[in-house]
Formats: sequence, C-alpha cells, structure tokens
Amino acid sequence: MYAIETKGLTKYYGKARGIIDLSFRIEEGEIFGFIGPNGSGKTTTIRLFLSLLFPTSGTGKIFDYDIVKDGPKIKKMVGFVPSEVHYYENMTVKELIEYSARFYNVPLELRFNRLVDAFDLDLTRKIDDLSMGNKKKVAVILSLIHQPRLLILDEPTTGLDPLIQNRFFDILKEENEKGTTIFFSSHVLSEVEKLCHKVAIIKEGKIIDEDDIDSLKGKLLSRVTVRLKYGAKDITLKTPGIISIERNKNECSFLYQGEIAVLLRDLSQMPIEKITIAEPDLEEVFMHYYQDDNRKEDE
Repeated sequence: MYAIETKGLTKYYGKARGIIDLSFRIEEGEIFGFIGPNGSGKTTTIRLFLSLLFPTSGTGKIFDYDIVKDGPKIKKMVGFVPSEVHYYENMTVKELIEYSARFYNVPLELRFNRLVDAFDLDLTRKIDDLSMGNKKKVAVILSLIHQPRLLILDEPTTGLDPLIQNRFFDILKEENEKGTTIFFSSHVLSEVEKLCHKVAIIKEGKIIDEDDIDSLKGKLLSRVTVRLKYGAKDITLKTPGIISIERNKNECSFLYQGEIAVLLRDLSQMPIEKITIAEPDLEEVFMHYYQDDNRKEDE
C-alpha cells in the first residue's frame, strides 16, 4: 500500500488548466518534494488530495482510500499546512488549538507543550494580532497535534524566520523517523534538497521529472557571476556545461551544470577579481534545463 498514489489525475477549471495526467506513487515513510513555480498546479493537486476539489478525470488514493469517495476518512489521517493561513480571528491561540484538538479527540499533553516551546508561541494572543509567521506556526502545530500518518505541507515555511525554519525541519525529520509520510510542496529548491528523499517537478500542470534527490541535484544548475580585474580583456569560457552567458562591461554571468571544481580550475587561469556562485531560481532551471521538453510539447 502506498501513502499516495495517483493515476492520470486531471483537473480543469472550465477550459482553464489545473493539472494534467498526474501519475506518481509515494511510499509510506517517504519525504516527497513537490516543486514548481507559482501557478504550476501544486495547490490544485493538494486540494484534490484533501477532497476540497474533485478531479475532472483520473484517480487518487491516500493509504488506499479514494480521494473522492473517502474524504472524511482521509482527513482524519492527514495533517495539513496551507500556504495561506486564515483562522477565527477572535480566538486566542490556546482556544483555537484546543478547539481543533477536539475534532480528533486527542489530549493536549507533553507533545503540545513541546511544540509550543519550539515555536516560541504566546498562547494568550488573539489570532487577529498574530503576524503571518506566527499564524504559520499555529498551522504547523495544528497539523501535528493528532499525530497524522501523512503530513501535507503547501509552502509551509512562508513567513517563518530562518531560526524557526531550522526548528521546523528538525521536527519534520523527527516525525518522519516515527513513520510519518511527508508531502512537501515548495518552490524553494534549497528546502527540498535539505529535507526530501524524492522529488517530482511540476510545470504547467504536468510532472516533467521525478527522481531521488541525489540524482536531481546532479541535474540542477548554478548561477555563476565572474568579475574581471580592471583593464583585463574579455574572457572566453570553453568549459562544458556553461549555458546562456550574459556580459556587461567587466562582468559575465551564466548558468552552469557540472562539477564546480572543473569550472574553478578553468577560471583560475584567467584574470578574475571576484566569483559568485549561487543557486538559480526555479524559473531559470525550467527555462534552460527543460527547454527540450518545451520544444517536444510544441511539436
């Protein structure tokens, strides 16, 4: 039995595309990354899993329960953190958490206190008074209080400061070690790389690649910016794996796919003043690495 299994899952909003023919399987106990730019279909997929939307065609199962017929059963086993958090504004944090816990008939004991301490939450504050980041902390706690078999996270780190993000990732790893399956939707590659075992990339409603994280990292690109020393002539780069060079006076910038050590060896022979190597944004990865896929779709 798989934690999540889809076959040809498709959703249209009238004539507008939601997702098209999604087919994948997620093993129990896996941390599965689901990445793509905004508007690619990530949230539509999650809403189908939770029976908040219904598919146009295709099927989906969570722990062998059908996402259309068995929505109430699925919700009891799932913890969910939405990308945008909206709650009863006049409740205090404690009142909201206690209210939510009653749906699952679970006591708020040591586990609850540990989560509150980890996220440094003031239980006496009203929801309306919380920042976006603190509302997201509340959402994370609500997703965990009933010890779900599956966590579905839609851009969960939005609004969280770096320290809280690290605590959040530690908690997710602990939950996973206990057997919880995690579906982690994000557009931030570094988050997925840090946490996930396997990754599917969605673009324009379709999955265009699915692989384990180590194999995916080998396909990803780096954004490299090189500044020449003052007065140096322009350089010619012949290292294999360089894509899309942009030049501006004494600087050039390009995407690179390959071993960084090889690139640095070649650049060390040139009059370089400064080198910056960074992760490209996801749009750049799609535009350059998957340009062959776009051409095939247009044929």
